[in-house]
Amino acid sequence: MGLGAHNFLEANPLRITIIGSGHVGLVTGGCLAHIGHRITINDGDSGRLRLLDEGRLPFYERYLDDLIQCGRNNGAIRFSPDSGQAVKDADAVFLCVGASELDNGDSDFSALDSVARQIAPAMETPGLIVVRSTVPVQTGEKLKHLLSVYSRNRSLRFRVAANPQFLREGTAVEDFLHPDRILLGVEDQDSEDTLRQIYAPILRQTFPCPIHLTGCPPRVPPVLLPTNLQSAELIKHATNAFLAMKISYSNVLAELCDRLGGNVKEVTRAMGLDPRIGPEFLEAGIGFGGSRLPNDLRAFCRLKTQLGVDAGILLAAEAVNKSRPHRFFEQVQRSLWVLKDKRIALLGLAHKEGTDDIRGSPAIDLFKRFTSAGAQVRAFDPRAMAQARSAHPQMICGVDAYEVAEHADALVLGTAWKEFLELDWKRIHRTMARPVVFDGRNLLSPSEMKAMEFEYHSVGRPS
Repeated sequence: MGLGAHNFLEANPLRITIIGSGHVGLVTGGCLAHIGHRITINDGDSGRLRLLDEGRLPFYERYLDDLIQCGRNNGAIRFSPDSGQAVKDADAVFLCVGASELDNGDSDFSALDSVARQIAPAMETPGLIVVRSTVPVQTGEKLKHLLSVYSRNRSLRFRVAANPQFLREGTAVEDFLHPDRILLGVEDQDSEDTLRQIYAPILRQTFPCPIHLTGCPPRVPPVLLPTNLQSAELIKHATNAFLAMKISYSNVLAELCDRLGGNVKEVTRAMGLDPRIGPEFLEAGIGFGGSRLPNDLRAFCRLKTQLGVDAGILLAAEAVNKSRPHRFFEQVQRSLWVLKDKRIALLGLAHKEGTDDIRGSPAIDLFKRFTSAGAQVRAFDPRAMAQARSAHPQMICGVDAYEVAEHADALVLGTAWKEFLELDWKRIHRTMARPVVFDGRNLLSPSEMKAMEFEYHSVGRPS
């Protein structure tokens, strides 16, 4: 649905510049355009901007291509390589570039420093700079100082706010348009008022649901949480660190279940029914990956250590997660005895379903371990094969799950794609050299796999 139907903001849409055309930047830009604002997306990568201007996205995110295409067609979104020009008349500038991790564990602020150096001289009035990406605590204060240093007008007072995103890869558009909370780290009333105006359609849930979002969520207005800069930055890291601990705790329970004969699915389901705990992220498997959860957990551990605060529980959660692919690899090795020259079908390469992102993927970790042990691995993923082959040119991929399973000595599930639930597993059984399945995501039913005469292994559940 185009912006022509968005009469709630047509009278006074805000001009918003997005710096950075990665996952956070494009989702933020596409969704803000959908609710009625005028968006300029800036990036220093001219090749990426050219790709976007042709209507092609550099990554997969469900529904996002339609939002970007719609915004381009009706003039709500434009792309600009000139950051100075892009911010000159903006009502707000969203910084969607983060601080990556250096080899020594410190944060690399070079991208933010470069952005500050480019935009500060171009801003002639006190603009609102909104840090959208996940950044270490106290980044907002450092950024405010840098903007003042790089400005031509040293008396110009920049307003910096933190608006951490809670977008999950694979459901980012829904998460943006139907959030449970919107977090604002602000230092003055003007900044809060501007952000309230930006998010007004979402706070009221008055925008039309995109026609391609079948079964739109119930219209529940999100909670608005105004805090100061430091609290907003801390909340984002604290949230991700806690979610990481829940996953690692589930994996510790899975190990106990393996040794005691319990079923981790039953244990975590019962735990999740307790409203003080909740069912989300109580999922045992081969661990979490991606670019954010592991990085945020490490950054939070480092911050606590630097401040002299005991980070033991967080360090333990990180250690558990790092151990998961190795422990699963050992399980496969024990069953197959010898991996050299064995044919392994690997289903799933992305770090989670719904995305083509392979960064930090436990499935990729398993691929490396299998090939190092001399196994012949053939892989398939509904979305992530191009990225995987680009990063690992030696990887052999198949056109579908059936091709990679043919004549395989074992099949390993590394990503919980729902498509794998719908496979004809009887057909796969017939074509495998040895019908043994190692389910690293507890996606399949042990009883159903047993009924089809598979040798089936999962995580923390009786075989």
